[in-house]
Amino acid sequence: MKKVWQVVIIDIHPTSMLGTKLILEEQQDLTVRGMTSTGTEGLDLVNTYQPDLILMDYRLPEGQADQYIAQMKNLSAHSHIIILTDEDNVKLFRHLMSLGASGMLSKQASPSQLIHLISGLREGHVSIPLSWLNSAEWAQPVESPTEARVIELSETETFIMERIVQGVTYDKIANEINVSRRSIDNYLRKIYVKLEVSSRAQAIERYALHARQVKTGS
Repeated sequence: MKKVWQVVIIDIHPTSMLGTKLILEEQQDLTVRGMTSTGTEGLDLVNTYQPDLILMDYRLPEGQADQYIAQMKNLSAHSHIIILTDEDNVKLFRHLMSLGASGMLSKQASPSQLIHLISGLREGHVSIPLSWLNSAEWAQPVESPTEARVIELSETETFIMERIVQGVTYDKIANEINVSRRSIDNYLRKIYVKLEVSSRAQAIERYALHARQVKTGS
């Protein structure tokens, strides 16, 4: 008998979320452990349940799902993340996969397509529409990511970024390293320059990807 996969659903539409839950739980090997409409609460659910599968809406109240993919993989490295989107976009798919997602599915997809995608992940396969293989975007070479360059952060800067990725508040980080809140802002300005980003979400995304590359040696 197959292992029962634990699932977390993050969807801004409650009705759609409930419908997805019912579809999944018709399968004997899937059980939904938590549901929420926000990325922040989604992080808490992922940290609590360490799910095998995360179904996440691409557009969330706090912004796009990009910023949460790396954080969720940091909290639960084994979790597969499927992004649900209205966009049938090869470029977006490749971008999401580079962040650590395991697949992308149209919100208009049928229940059987969702189950097929999940079944493929169980076997170690990623499913994509055949039409993508003939698209001009698919034929384009993958660009070398800027994240692959050497990023040199000090020990304190690294600690601050690790804690930010974990969702710790700036005030708590300041207390942990015995500095003022203003000092944390100063550190962040330096970190943003080194990471070549302009926002907290971008910093989390780039740092988490950099950390994975360091671990894998790529």
